[in-house]
Amino acid sequence: MVRPRAIRPGHFFPLGATYDGVGVNFAIFSENATAVDLCLFDEHGTETKVRIPYKTLHVFHVYIAGIGPGQRYGFRVYGPYEPTQGYRFNPHKLLVDPYARSIEGKVDYRAPVYGDVRDRPSRRIKVGRPIAEQPEQIMDTQDDAWGVPKSVVVDDAFDWEGDELPLVPWHKTVLYECHVKGMT
Repeated sequence: MVRPRAIRPGHFFPLGATYDGVGVNFAIFSENATAVDLCLFDEHGTETKVRIPYKTLHVFHVYIAGIGPGQRYGFRVYGPYEPTQGYRFNPHKLLVDPYARSIEGKVDYRAPVYGDVRDRPSRRIKVGRPIAEQPEQIMDTQDDAWGVPKSVVVDDAFDWEGDELPLVPWHKTVLYECHVKGMT
């Protein structure tokens, strides 16, 4: 469970989940979304939703202290559902973070992973009819979180083991070009 005191505005950059040693900054871009829920999953698959209250330059962002590498998560995005206009926002479908550096699990196609009723394999669409003449596309309201992969927070820190920048001034720097094939 996420404590309300642990939630802060965070930053709109970098996109994705960024661990800083204390907590994680989540940032996701959507120009047309009206709201975004961050969904955190524990080791048993129990989902905790956190509404992302902060938005800067079409990027929804939030910082949550007390979570770290290994945390599984996804997003539920709210907005217009107008397929003929290209909008298919459906908060009943869990989305993988498009900026995730790690993903866990596979798609279970027994889950209702399709976005609308028309897309289901059991329904037939009349061949040769323009999309505008197809039957009305109905939003699928079944939750699919149990059957989709989850994004995973990773630690990007690297131990440089005491290495330091050489700090050579540019006027004393020499660049060499070498082709790998010729070095054998």
